[in-house]
Amino acid sequence: MTKILSLLIVGLMIAHIIKPLGLPGLRKRSDFWKLAVFAIAAISLTVLLSHGN
Repeated sequence: MTKILSLLIVGLMIAHIIKPLGLPGLRKRSDFWKLAVFAIAAISLTVLLSHGN
């Protein structure tokens, strides 16, 4: 699951650098780092849910 999520986020980051997504907070090309922060949080949550008790 984390591999699929990683590939999806990387794809979104590449697409955002080519053409900004236009979502609130993601209107400039330089905002792609926000997707990386979201990816780290989402992957961490996925790992915690799958490996937690």
